[in-house]
Amino acid sequence: MAAAAAADGDELRRRAAALREVFGDSSDSDPDEEASLPRGRGVGREQWRWEAVEGVKGLWLCAVFLSADEQSRLLTAIRREGWFSDARNQAMRFGDLPSWAVELSALIHEAICVGDVDVGCDVELKNEDEDACPLPSDLLWRKPFFDQLIANRYEPGEGICAHVDLMRFDDGIAIVSLESPCVMHFSRAEQEVPICEILESTHAEPTKIPVYLNPGSLVLMSGNARYLWKHEINRKPGAQQWGGRELEQQIRTSITLRKLLPSPN
Repeated sequence: MAAAAAADGDELRRRAAALREVFGDSSDSDPDEEASLPRGRGVGREQWRWEAVEGVKGLWLCAVFLSADEQSRLLTAIRREGWFSDARNQAMRFGDLPSWAVELSALIHEAICVGDVDVGCDVELKNEDEDACPLPSDLLWRKPFFDQLIANRYEPGEGICAHVDLMRFDDGIAIVSLESPCVMHFSRAEQEVPICEILESTHAEPTKIPVYLNPGSLVLMSGNARYLWKHEINRKPGAQQWGGRELEQQIRTSITLRKLLPSPN
């Protein structure tokens, strides 16, 4: 019993240290002031707000997920991994993720649970559930929440072609954007994948739907958005347009978190 308690204590201290390293330590803040702020890590930050992207069912955006300081700490943790040396621009991890990625997953989970939800003009969502959630409950409470990570570093002009993530990954995918902003476009997949035959498409959507991803934003894809829509980022000259102007292209870093499906017997 004593050994188990000690092990649990060591695990809690490890997680706390990882959290402080990546997202900061609020122990120096005034307790009364902290208690009056909205829930969420980081004293003084805005409350998380989720927006349902109109036209793509299952696509949610949290534009202010990480503060500027949290973004800086996360980038530092990624650089310490040494993944992007020797001309490499991508790293993948499966199973046991780095401690900072485990804490990032926990932060995403918390943001889903306590963040405000705005369904906008999506009448379907309003009619389905007044308490719409950015992620279905069966995905929100799975264990582990995520067990696969992709870190990408894009030079100016580099992006990703239109694709649907591989079927070896479960529903519910999160993408955190850092550094340069960009526009991600969503378009209907040419063919429905088998797992989605049970999902219904209720109306015809526009050919492409743009989503602005500012630094520190978080995108969640589930259901139709995950299986029936392709996503892409075209960063070629002239392709990144938002608000009537072309976005300046700089280095962009992204973290994608997914859950592996069990291997078939």
